[in-house]
Amino acid sequence: MEKAVRDKIVRFVLESPENRHREGKERYFDEPLVGYASAEDPLFAEYKRIIGPFHRTPKECMATEPDAPAMDKGTVICWILPITRATRESNRRERVWPSREWAYTRNYGEKFNNLLRMQVVAILSERGHRAIAPQLSPGWKRIDDAPKGIASTWSERHAAYAAGLGTFSLNDGLITRRGIAHRCGSVITDLVLPPTKRSDSDPRGNCLFYREEGCGICIDRCPAGALSKEGHDKAKCREYLHGDIPRKVGKRFNVSEIGCGLCQTKVPCEGRIPRGTK
Repeated sequence: MEKAVRDKIVRFVLESPENRHREGKERYFDEPLVGYASAEDPLFAEYKRIIGPFHRTPKECMATEPDAPAMDKGTVICWILPITRATRESNRRERVWPSREWAYTRNYGEKFNNLLRMQVVAILSERGHRAIAPQLSPGWKRIDDAPKGIASTWSERHAAYAAGLGTFSLNDGLITRRGIAHRCGSVITDLVLPPTKRSDSDPRGNCLFYREEGCGICIDRCPAGALSKEGHDKAKCREYLHGDIPRKVGKRFNVSEIGCGLCQTKVPCEGRIPRGTK
């Protein structure tokens, strides 16, 4: 069944006309990576300590649905949508704001990601399984005053880490075998699937900065000064993303969400796990 779910996700991404730039035929995303985490994985409970007590376990997310009975066992289905090379190359040339292609991917590409979330829920529901997309659930909330900076009641990146799809980086991104330039998503279901093995016991093992005490190229790529050897200043990052320059860029490109992505491009981990020197 896990192969059938993966195949349906891959087919939808590769064949859907919604995964196309409004201008031209270039896709927003390449073929996705798909992984599975057990809803009973103790890591989800550990996230309450790492992220904050407000972060929900898969069972707690399912319990927020109206009239939902308690979920005994289940699976968190996660995916990574790698941003295409052409879009990444366009963003490499920027220093202050994102390229048009990147802004379109952040805006329209994430709308496609929402369609994928709903598609996966529909596929599972048709087979008689309960399923929800936490990011689209009315119970999802952003927490602005979390102890470690802006957070939410469900983290797509942390779910993807639990599903063996990558490890974290200096800039708080997730470095997968297709790199750090991507969008990610997840669906929780009562369908039990074999979990994907986490290939690295170090939650930062794919990041050269932590692995070899080197790199840090993303620090210089950040136009907001939100990155340093100490990590990612979420407040500075958010302030920049909602400042005057992004508003002007959003108006120019006629999008409401432009993102930035400069620290995810023109870096060694942009499209792969960096090899390093050791």
